[in-house]
Amino acid sequence: MMPFKNRKVKVAALSVFSNTILIILKVIAGILSGSVSIISEAIHSGMDLAAAVIAFFSVRLSSKPADEKHQYGHGKIENISGVTEGLLIFVAAFLIIKEAVKKILYPSHIEEAAVAIGVMAVSAVANFIVSRILYKVSREEDSVALEADALHLKTDVYTSVGVGVGLLLIKLTGMVLLDPIVAIMVALLIIKESWELCSTAFSPLLDSRLPEDEVQEIMDIIENYKPEIIDFHMLKTRKSGHIRYIDFHMTVNEELNVKAAHDLSDRIERDLEERIKNININIHIEPGRL
Repeated sequence: MMPFKNRKVKVAALSVFSNTILIILKVIAGILSGSVSIISEAIHSGMDLAAAVIAFFSVRLSSKPADEKHQYGHGKIENISGVTEGLLIFVAAFLIIKEAVKKILYPSHIEEAAVAIGVMAVSAVANFIVSRILYKVSREEDSVALEADALHLKTDVYTSVGVGVGLLLIKLTGMVLLDPIVAIMVALLIIKESWELCSTAFSPLLDSRLPEDEVQEIMDIIENYKPEIIDFHMLKTRKSGHIRYIDFHMTVNEELNVKAAHDLSDRIERDLEERIKNININIHIEPGRL
């Protein structure tokens, strides 16, 4: 297990802590106000907390180096984490819609609206700050688990603002049906989030190729070495966690000796490593005639 000083683990722990505090605040506000949209937000934050815990453990495990049993490392744990978090978001949306429908059928007045609105404001600000931190680290460390967690919290910012505005309108107009309507809108946004997250996280589990722009950059770098190389072919790419794997065959002049061909291969690898981060390269050299 990786030490707690790992940067990804630290920000994942921050997400766990902030979500725990916000759940407590939202549950209290939901009980005091009787607002289904606040309760829906508490459910959403509950799923966020579960996602944050999953992200916390996944980034610890994914950072473990390759071993005899897992020779390509443990990076795909983060992708599994992302898919799991996406499914949790979908469950949260279902529970929110269920509670909202009950509230439409059996409407009730909102109490302590000012307290509830204040809690939503605090939640929006806290999640905005933590999500920005998570996004920054996820991009720098290329972590899909932290990116998924950040997406959770970013959506929570939007939903908290939406719920807060809805409660304010209820307080001004007295239209209690706005509460479950806002909750359903929150759920629909969450479903969209779930689909996008599952799609992004699941693709690397099938060893899908790298994005087109990255593949093109790889090809451009290799092309720069012509005419030192005759051609290259059978380019294959995939991603596991934050590591990009590149495999291709390279045809060189058959008159080159082993050392010269190896040195040329090393130069290409260094160039790729300087331009593309977190990369693992395998080059197969084939002889050919100019």
